[in-house]
Amino acid sequence: MEFEEFKSLVKCGVEYNFDIENTEYWISHNNEGYYLTRVKDTYTQSFKTSEGLFEKAKIGNNSLEKLWPQIKNYCS
Repeated sequence: MEFEEFKSLVKCGVEYNFDIENTEYWISHNNEGYYLTRVKDTYTQSFKTSEGLFEKAKIGNNSLEKLWPQIKNYCS
């Protein structure tokens, strides 16, 4: 899967769990927005749109697009 397809699937409501450096994260959504949650302590970044999620969400100092080579292993 390519990053643009991943973005489209998230926009359509598909949710994903993945690990970055042995820490689990979850991308989810509801009627109020889209969320990136670090599972171990439930730290959540929230956004009104999927576009906002992909533009502003960070893990450490890295965007989801920069981390895509690691994330994509969980999305096949």
